[in-house]
Amino acid sequence: MLFGKKMALTMGVLLFAGALAGCSGNKGDKESETKSTLKVMHYDERSFYQQYGMLFSAVHPEVEIEVVSTSSVIYEEGKDMEKAMKDFIAEQKPDVLMIGEQEYESMAGEGKLYNLDSFIKKDNFDLEGIAPGIIDYIKQRSGGNLFGLVPSFYSQAIYYNKDMFNKYGIDLPEDRMTWEKLLQLAARFPTDGTGADRVYGLKAGYQTNLYYLGMAIGSSQGLSYINPTSMQMMINSDSWKSVYEMADKAIKSGSLYSEDPNASMTSSSSYEDYLLRDPFIGGKVAMTMEGNYLMEQIKEAKTRLKDKGIQNWDVVTVPVNPQNPEESTGMSIGQIFAIDANTANADAAWKFLSYINGDEFARVTSKLQNGGFSTRTKYIDNSFGIHMEAFYSLKPMENSQYKGFDKIPQQFYMKFDPLTQEEFQKVSDGKLGVAEALDNLQAKGQKLLTEEAEAEKKKKAADGTPAVEQAPQASGAAAE
Repeated sequence: MLFGKKMALTMGVLLFAGALAGCSGNKGDKESETKSTLKVMHYDERSFYQQYGMLFSAVHPEVEIEVVSTSSVIYEEGKDMEKAMKDFIAEQKPDVLMIGEQEYESMAGEGKLYNLDSFIKKDNFDLEGIAPGIIDYIKQRSGGNLFGLVPSFYSQAIYYNKDMFNKYGIDLPEDRMTWEKLLQLAARFPTDGTGADRVYGLKAGYQTNLYYLGMAIGSSQGLSYINPTSMQMMINSDSWKSVYEMADKAIKSGSLYSEDPNASMTSSSSYEDYLLRDPFIGGKVAMTMEGNYLMEQIKEAKTRLKDKGIQNWDVVTVPVNPQNPEESTGMSIGQIFAIDANTANADAAWKFLSYINGDEFARVTSKLQNGGFSTRTKYIDNSFGIHMEAFYSLKPMENSQYKGFDKIPQQFYMKFDPLTQEEFQKVSDGKLGVAEALDNLQAKGQKLLTEEAEAEKKKKAADGTPAVEQAPQASGAAAE
């Protein structure tokens, strides 16, 4: 069903692109007679034309696109991916760059990106229609200047069931709650009952275990458990202890919904049953933290289930750090489109950037469900009449867990994860306290981190690859 809808929408875009091509062909303006070739960096040619190229080429037939595919930049253990991407750009010399946040920040600082201010002023390009937090965040990553734009973003919100809150006489959720307040709100729902009578206050993610819940809370507060420069573990700090004590209390309260791994293995196979198995749609949880895909399922439920599924609901922002309540790790921008500072095709490159980030492109593609939202907020669908601002009223925040991620040996994460599961399972079973478990992880993790850092250093030396000097240290608490 969803495949059929996407095919229909894709065909609609194709037909619209054809119509646009016809219109642009009749203009006969001088601009359309000036041919230019534009090298655009993207994952691959096919996905580029599906997402952007068909519509842009219809409006700007005078610009011939050459897609520079990044598929050749392959991840390898110990490989500096940021350097590999920069080397790729230096070799291929694309006019339009599609880069991640780290590359964007680095290249902007090195003067390798084109400042967009002159184009924006010349064309009176509308920045007001773009979610303000996104523009602010991009500028923040590049010293206050704007070197790139993004046509879409990804975001989560707290969905809540108004009928359940009213039934149990509990105050409705609010924007910018702290994690502590959210978990306290969830704990007010009854935890007795069995089977169909059992309800839960909150579904906090796909996995409601102590490690992942604690990491979600800690990330929102800007905490990290590794210093990538010194290779120092920091997981037993007072802040992490406070976070995990909060998470442990919430899980042991019985108010958090945990996914049944066998639920999808039941004999029932009707689509209606599939929809009702979602705990929010089926009325088993009062709140859930999800992206926009849940709205699509709710739309399906309205059609297929009539009055059986969720009826009365709304959304508020995800929980925030009270010290920084305007930012959220639940909102992200993905890849940034920028212009190479040394391009000889700046005007054509700006045509592309301004089009895919402009009003017309947002309007035409607003019905295509690609997992994200248009940054031009007036084209975000609100057919439910809910508080959609919850998805874009906050500013994206860099996830602290990913800072310096590329400097950490990847084997460390693979080996550290089972250690965390082992220690936190002991906490869940009442065999260890949170502080003791974190102290154990600090010691075991530091030993593992030092070993893996040394092993990677030796491997790079054997391969003749220059190693980044690091200083593995003994275990112990470190400042956050």
